[in-house]
Amino acid sequence: MDLVEKMLQAGAYPHSEGVGHPGPIIVEQVRWLTRDDLESFWVLDNHYPRGMSPLGVDLVNITGMMTQAIAERIPLPPGRGLHAVFGGSHVYAAEIPVTSEWEMGFRGYRAAQNIPRMIAGFADAWKEAVEELETGFAHFRDTDPTSLAPHELGQHLEDAITFHLRAWEIHFEMMYPLLANYVGFYGLCAEFGIPPSEISKFLQGYDTKILETDRELWKLAQAADELGLRDTFVGRPVSELRAALEAGASGRAFLEQLDAFLDRFGWRTEGIIEPTFVPWIEDPTPALATVRGFLSGAGSFDFESAHAAAVEERDRAVAAAKERLTVEEQEAFDTALAGCRAANFAWWNEEHNFYIDMRSHIPVRRAAMAIARAAGAADPEDAMFLYAEELLDVAAGRRTWAEFADAVADRRAYFREWWDLRADMPKVLGPPPPEVTDPVLKEILGVNEDFLRSLGAVDPDSVELKGTPVSSGVARGRARVLRSADEIGRIEPGDILVCEATTPSWTPAFGIIAGCVCDTGGTLSHASIVSREYRVPCVVGVGVGSKVITDGDIIEVDGGEGLVRIVERG
Repeated sequence: MDLVEKMLQAGAYPHSEGVGHPGPIIVEQVRWLTRDDLESFWVLDNHYPRGMSPLGVDLVNITGMMTQAIAERIPLPPGRGLHAVFGGSHVYAAEIPVTSEWEMGFRGYRAAQNIPRMIAGFADAWKEAVEELETGFAHFRDTDPTSLAPHELGQHLEDAITFHLRAWEIHFEMMYPLLANYVGFYGLCAEFGIPPSEISKFLQGYDTKILETDRELWKLAQAADELGLRDTFVGRPVSELRAALEAGASGRAFLEQLDAFLDRFGWRTEGIIEPTFVPWIEDPTPALATVRGFLSGAGSFDFESAHAAAVEERDRAVAAAKERLTVEEQEAFDTALAGCRAANFAWWNEEHNFYIDMRSHIPVRRAAMAIARAAGAADPEDAMFLYAEELLDVAAGRRTWAEFADAVADRRAYFREWWDLRADMPKVLGPPPPEVTDPVLKEILGVNEDFLRSLGAVDPDSVELKGTPVSSGVARGRARVLRSADEIGRIEPGDILVCEATTPSWTPAFGIIAGCVCDTGGTLSHASIVSREYRVPCVVGVGVGSKVITDGDIIEVDGGEGLVRIVERG
């Protein structure tokens, strides 16, 4: 059966009739794909590679509502934010267009008044937002939900959902103005004839909390080496590491350092929003896998040299661009560049992940599991397969856990089935529009003419792929084709990472890999930004790289020209 037809026939999760979703209704709530939806254009959202559990559906709904709320508040001239439909458990996103030419112009007038003020106040606004996020999160970090009385658990879940909503409201309050600012700068550069591949370089070379986390992981690897634990890490599966470390004095000394690291950086997961991802603070296996990967390499990654090289390339690119400009054009360029650096999306897009994307859903997960435990669930993880509304009914005693036994089993099977189908999911649905206007779709998901052309033009037997060049340099190595960050432990030093897209959870891999190829993404996607900071050649938006390239192929990546070539089949 065709996968699109399978999506249409599958519909929503089993036993979902009549279930509502939390969050304000702004324009459109999430729903499952219908045949009428195929008249519109949808993009498979690369942020959610394993699909979404029922509780995750609720959280995605909140995120979509916040894109719409902020798109109305600014407002964005051409669109009302993003809308999501589900194909199986997978998210497809579409922009919600403004159809009235008058309204588009009127929104443009208002945006022209509001966005410059937002950009001018960005530094103070983001500082205040971080303080708010840290204050809000501290309550959930310091509260053990298993210590709460049964009647308190429902309120704790509602509070966690409220925090998640506010975190994503802040997310888009910051993101949309920053993107609009970058798009304006990009347009000016294009007008001046500056090559698109150069523009993103002007904003690289700035430190972030995600890079700080990676440096601390490298320090853990160095500590393990100094304690004589290299063979302990390299010689066994990650699943056996903790037990092996606990067996000796040196291993226990390392685990003390690991615990200190987790207290600071462990409140994160390997994916965003989806609550089935286990936080590092609960299970540090991803951190241990990264340390093992570092220790498997020939030497340590030189962060200082990489940063210096990124800064040097940035300054060289700016100087080269200005040489081609007139005096008047230089003045306009300098002013616009200064504004983009003061409100730097490329920096913020990594910085904010630490405070929002990788942790705002963790309180919801913990509260849901506490409700499941209190209700007598055999596996607290089953809580992810109930919707928030159902969990609140259980917490309030309106329904028993036993009533959901069949629903949990059927929904788990549905989730697993669609997770296994992810690699074959169509990247787009419906007819492509004449132009994509939403900045998230264009600059983050990379939906542009080149991407759409790559989906239809590539032969499965092709040995050469074309995409968007985002990080210069040429690398050759063995392809490691991965579906999600869960599989990072498979990466060996010198591999070329090939995947649908990367998220912040993939960042440690960039200290190990020789190159990167992504099916989707634009110049401001995660892979693009991180590869420039790590000096890793990278091409994004190749469309079907993870299908055409197979695990073990020898491939060459030219990040300056946007070319990927299969040198030898594995």
